[in-house]
Amino acid sequence: MTNRWRSLTRDEATQRGGALTVTSYDVVLDLAASEETFSSTTTIRFATTGGDTFVDVKPVALHRATLDGQELDPAGLDRGRLPLSPAAGEHELVVEATMPFRNDGEGLHRSVDPADGRAYVYGMSFMDAAPTVFACFDQPDLKAPYTMTVTAPADWLVVGNARAEQVGAEGDVRQWRLGPTPPLSTYFVTLVAGPYHFLAEDHDGIRLSLSSRASLAGTLEREAGELFTLTRQSLDELHRLFERRYAFGDYHQAFVPEFNAGAMENPGCVTIRDPLLFDRPSTRADRSYRAALIAHEMAHQWFGNLVTPQWWDDLWLNESFAEYVGYRVAADATEYDDAWVDQSYSRRVWGLTADQRPTTHPVAGNGAVDALAALQDFDGISYARGSNVLRQLATRLGDEVFLAGVRDHFDRHPFGNATMHDLFESWSRAGAGDLDGFVRDWLRTPGPDLLELDRAAGVVRRTPPAEHPADRHHRLNVAVHGDDGWERLPLELAGPETPFEVAADTPVLIDADETTWAVTPPDLVTMAALPASRRRSTRSCGRRRGTASGSGSTTRWSTRLRSPTCSPWPRRSRTPPTACGT
Repeated sequence: MTNRWRSLTRDEATQRGGALTVTSYDVVLDLAASEETFSSTTTIRFATTGGDTFVDVKPVALHRATLDGQELDPAGLDRGRLPLSPAAGEHELVVEATMPFRNDGEGLHRSVDPADGRAYVYGMSFMDAAPTVFACFDQPDLKAPYTMTVTAPADWLVVGNARAEQVGAEGDVRQWRLGPTPPLSTYFVTLVAGPYHFLAEDHDGIRLSLSSRASLAGTLEREAGELFTLTRQSLDELHRLFERRYAFGDYHQAFVPEFNAGAMENPGCVTIRDPLLFDRPSTRADRSYRAALIAHEMAHQWFGNLVTPQWWDDLWLNESFAEYVGYRVAADATEYDDAWVDQSYSRRVWGLTADQRPTTHPVAGNGAVDALAALQDFDGISYARGSNVLRQLATRLGDEVFLAGVRDHFDRHPFGNATMHDLFESWSRAGAGDLDGFVRDWLRTPGPDLLELDRAAGVVRRTPPAEHPADRHHRLNVAVHGDDGWERLPLELAGPETPFEVAADTPVLIDADETTWAVTPPDLVTMAALPASRRRSTRSCGRRRGTASGSGSTTRWSTRLRSPTCSPWPRRSRTPPTACGT
């Protein structure tokens, strides 16, 4: 479908964003008339400095469009763009169209549950799919409040970015109104409608709710206890970290069928692929991933939804930030205190693999000449490497400065748009100092360094990729195995070689806690010794969080804390995390 449409370029978005201010959207949808299409009428109120522009609309049929009551020619629609030539001032645009129910996980997706033959609908407006649902100025920096009126079968639940209130009923259909919402970017607008099973509870003045297909009602009921607990814990922790309350009313999590991604952070109505309800046996690793995902999407409510990138080239920061905060919150605030171990397998390996390919790219500054090009950079680099960079930055700055900068960023741009430079300016105001070198080496230079122990020379050697030279400083822990178990030693690598002497037969793991971004393969001595050291370590491994004891630069960890070779590794691989990516 998307081959028929033009992709918005950055230059076009800059020109249109500079000329327009969108006041409101009023969207009217009728989902009850057909199984293939739905009617969509959009009223957009906006102001402009004048000049030629266009509205995005990708219909099955465009029936009518008026600007301030004057008819526009529907035949002017060209590859998803209807030309406009408004004079300077305020205007009202009305677009009436027939839109397609899609079955590719984009736009307004409609699917039929094979278990009972019942139909379900959900919206996915990300990147460039919104115009297949409603006419809009489809770019992230033209935010506006939304009001939506929906006609649907009488037995359907309707949920969206605001709580739905029934406003009419006739025969076997009902009419619902949602909104107005706070200002939203077009790619956040969603609607979930169908005979979904629905559960709700209140927490701290916020209605939390869950939904699933009716055929999964029993599974949802069984999983609801854990899901609500994770949601409450994540919400409380994010309120504590950001010192700003969740801003979008209810918090609904809809488990939907045939979803392309893991989840989507739509304000007020997060959509999640329904296999994550676990209607079949699941492992702790599966549930740990789900816990981090729930926290990830909730973190987006601040970083992405409250403050949104001006253009897609900064969307990496949304994902990097949500990735970092999601795993941090899961590890610190939920029962899944081993979340970072699971992150090593489910995310870090993905990122290191992508970062060593010929197609590697910087985390930031990729240009993103148009929306389609930006989509190509949504990979392990933007998620996993970017989150590691933020984790490093939080460690280097300390939470006081790191979180003060984040809070300043929210305070300066609430319900608005910002850039990466705006965020780094907030960190500078919070006392971070000069971060130019950090940005250059970690965000704008691709490829991971190789960190290797040279026992004979008594050094740890740092080798950057030949194609992407950089002078990165690494702060990490080295785990050394002795008679008393694993011992972590802090090490800072500030040059090509850093002294580090160890006995010839001692197993050593560089970056044991994976706090930096590098390929760190164990040497042959360590690889040969790991099976025996693992057997000694796992006899005393526990599942609960451990405590540290000791003083100075050496820390000995109690046996309750999982050692570098404890039981989580064999759940997916017998290779330690530090060997990944080679």
